Amino acid sequence: MNRRHFLLAPLALAAFATPATAAKISLNALSNYLNGITTAQSPFTQINGDGTISTGTLYIRRPGRIRFEYNPPEKSLVMAGGGQVAIFDGKSNTGPEQYPIKRTPLSLILERNVDLNRRQMVVGHSVDGPKTIVKAQDPEHPEYGNIQLVFTGDPIELRQWIITDGSGFQTTVILGALQTGVNLSARLFDITAEAQSRNR
Repeated sequence: MNRRHFLLAPLALAAFATPATAAKISLNALSNYLNGITTAQSPFTQINGDGTISTGTLYIRRPGRIRFEYNPPEKSLVMAGGGQVAIFDGKSNTGPEQYPIKRTPLSLILERNVDLNRRQMVVGHSVDGPKTIVKAQDPEHPEYGNIQLVFTGDPIELRQWIITDGSGFQTTVILGALQTGVNLSARLFDITAEAQSRNR
């Protein structure tokens, strides 16, 4: 499976059990929520554009760092740190494929200061039952694709995202219980250290 598509690109929104319509959460409130996350950890389910499904654990350390560890039998790993995204192919002995994190829409929620009110950043802001859905893109580089963020309220919680790359390839990530304020080692996001450990 090509993990590059996972970050540069995301499926239909997963249904939530509660059908009741909730008030749309403001962009200011959502920006404050995202900026309040320094570290986080969650199990995740990933639905790929070809219909395959993967599971694993997600680690976030804002700003700019994220790690996707996939459950066995997969041995792949996707991580971001130092301004780069690295995709480790568990079936290859070569080094990771790397590219700037700014080329993925996921960078929008990993910025030091998330501001969803920034001019032309948000191209969609809607409510669907209990969900508030925000569609955002880099206003200077819309060709990088976009990200749809799905939140529930009371309290605000990020539930999933859908990333669409410039070629239209989509990947959905559905989060489990998001634990924030967890203690995460910087080693989890060190691309060089990860590459060295895999070459031993």
